[in-house]
Amino acid sequence: MKKKECPGCAVEVDKSEEVCPICGYDFPKQPLSLKIAVWVFIILTLTWILL
Repeated sequence: MKKKECPGCAVEVDKSEEVCPICGYDFPKQPLSLKIAVWVFIILTLTWILL
């Protein structure tokens, strides 16, 4: 089973957890790939406008 580290308390929890069972840290719902796609879109748009 895949694990992720809680940034609040550094405990490893299951990747499917939405809240850390130890400290209550609420993991972000938005996947990292979506954030990257948004930044790529913004950068490409700005590049196109400036050229």
